[in-house]
Amino acid sequence: MTGGYPRMVALGYGKFVRADRIFAVVPLPAGERGDGRRTYVHVEGIIEPLVASRSERAILADAEAALTDAAGIPRGSGSRGAREGEAPPP
Repeated sequence: MTGGYPRMVALGYGKFVRADRIFAVVPLPAGERGDGRRTYVHVEGIIEPLVASRSERAILADAEAALTDAAGIPRGSGSRGAREGEAPPP
């Protein structure tokens, strides 16, 4: 655990942001991609979105892991798991 502070999430190009500051992740349209440009990442406190060379799924997975670690939530107990008292899906 990191003392209650979320980890940094790598965006590529040597850019990192705090996981709890990311509020939107938008994949670039095919025509705007190139030179490793894949995703716009909107970060609290920064007016323009940052351009990331990683996919939106990879960024979101890292942000989720960072936030659950900081909160002390065991991995695998997120929204994808069965709710308390429910049987797992068949």
